[in-house]
Amino acid sequence: MHTFWTVLLGCVAFGWATYGVRAAYGALCLPWPKDYFPAPDSACPSISLLFAARDEAEKLPGALATLAALDYPGLEIIAVDDRSDDATGRILDDFAATHPRAHILHIRELLSGWLGKPHALQMAYEHSRSEWLLFTDADVHFAPDLLRRAISLIQNRGWDHLTLLVRVLMAGFWERTVITFFGLGFHLGAEPAQASNPRSRRYAGVGAFQLVRRSAYEAAGTHRRLAMEVADDMKLGKIIKEAGFRSGVGVAAGDLTVRWHAGLGNMIRGVTKNFFAAADYKIPIVTAQLLGLLAMDVVPFAALFLAHGWARLFAGVAVLIAVCFHASVAVVMDASPLYGVTHPLGALLFFYMLLRSAVVTLWHGGVTWRGTFYPLDELKRGSV
Repeated sequence: MHTFWTVLLGCVAFGWATYGVRAAYGALCLPWPKDYFPAPDSACPSISLLFAARDEAEKLPGALATLAALDYPGLEIIAVDDRSDDATGRILDDFAATHPRAHILHIRELLSGWLGKPHALQMAYEHSRSEWLLFTDADVHFAPDLLRRAISLIQNRGWDHLTLLVRVLMAGFWERTVITFFGLGFHLGAEPAQASNPRSRRYAGVGAFQLVRRSAYEAAGTHRRLAMEVADDMKLGKIIKEAGFRSGVGVAAGDLTVRWHAGLGNMIRGVTKNFFAAADYKIPIVTAQLLGLLAMDVVPFAALFLAHGWARLFAGVAVLIAVCFHASVAVVMDASPLYGVTHPLGALLFFYMLLRSAVVTLWHGGVTWRGTFYPLDELKRGSV
C-alpha cells in the first residue's frame, strides 16, 4: 500500500511540476489591456455591444451607468429584454430614452430549439450593424477606456476574437475560497494562454467580455451554432477558433468587474446547470474530473500529515506548487494570497458542486434555465 501511495503522489507531484507550472507560466504571460494605450478615434472600428437581460432589475442600473460612461466613438448598444417578469424592460427603455446609441429589443416568447440566452444574443446580433461585436452580460461593470485599450490589444496581436478575464467581486471567506479556486481551475482546465496558439486545441470564452470580428463570428456560424449550448460563452471561443480565426485571452482585472452569485448557497445552485454541461453531459468525463480533483488537490494535503518518506516529499512538492499558484491567482483576483492555503477546501467544494450538477441534471432529466426546462436529450444533441 505504501508503494501505491508513493507512486500516486509521485505522479501528482510530476503533474504539478510540469503541467501545473506550464499553466502558471501561461497565466503570467496573458496580456493586460491596461498596458496598452487607448486607441485614438481614427483607429477605433465600430463596435456593437450586445447583451441579454432577464429579471436583472436589481443589478442593471449600476451596470448601465458604466455603459453610459464608455468612451468609445461609434459605439452601438443593443440590449435584449428576454421575457423578464420584473422591471428589467422598463429600466432598459428608460436608459434608451436618454442614450441615443442604445437600442432595446423585447422578447416575449422563446422559439423552439433555443436556449434563452443564445436566442437573445442572436436577436441582438441580427439588429446590429458594426464591424466588431462585443458580447457581455447585463451585470458587468466597465472602465470608461476599456474598449479603446481592448482594441489596441487586439490590433497589436492580430486577433479576431478577444475574451477578457473579469474580476469577480467577493464578500466573505466562503466566496473568496470558492471563487479563487474557480480562477485557478479555469487556468488549469482551459489553459487560456494556449487559446492564441494555432497548434493547440485549447479555446476560451468568458461571458463578461467577448469581442469578435463580425466576419469571423458569421463564418463560425453565429449563435445559431450554439442554440442549445448551456456553456455558450466558452463554446463561442471554440467555434471561432475551429473556424480558423485567431483567438486570444487577456486579463482585465479591475477594468471589468461583476458581482457573481452572492453567498455560497447561491453559488452552488447557480452552477448546477453549468458544470455537467461543461463535461458534455458525459458520466465518464465527470468521473475522471472528480477523481482528478481528489488526487491533485486533496490527497497531497492529507499526505503531508499521514505519509512518510518519499510519499511525503512528493506530497510537499505538489502542495507547494498548488498553494503558490492559488495564492498568485488570489492576488490577481484582489484577494489575500493567504487564500492559497484554502486550496483543498476549495477543491472539496468544487467536487461537491460538480457532483451535484451531474446528479441533479440526471435526476431531473435536464436543466431549468431562465424559467424554461430543457430535456437532457435535446441538450446533448445541441452540444458543440
